[in-house]
Amino acid sequence: MAQTERVEVRLDGDTRRKLREVASSRDVSVSEVVRELIERSYEAELVKSRTRTAEEFGRLELEDVPEMEILRRQLEEAHGSGTDLR
Repeated sequence: MAQTERVEVRLDGDTRRKLREVASSRDVSVSEVVRELIERSYEAELVKSRTRTAEEFGRLELEDVPEMEILRRQLEEAHGSGTDLR
C-alpha cells in the first residue's frame, strides 16, 4: 500500500456506528471501508464528468472530426487514461 496520511473526520454517533458495522461485517478496518468508499465516489465522479463531456461533445456541430486515435489521445490527455471510445 502507498504511504498514508492521517485525516480527521467528525461523524455523529449514528454514522460512526454504521461505519463500524460495515467494517465489522466485512472483517476489515474502518479505515479500509473509508478508503474504499472514497475510491468508489471518485470513480463515480469520473464517470459523471466523462458523461457530461461526451454529451457536450455530441452537441457540437463539427465539420472535421479527428481520427479516432487522435481523439482518444486528446481525451486521455484531458480526462486521464481509461477513456473508452469503443
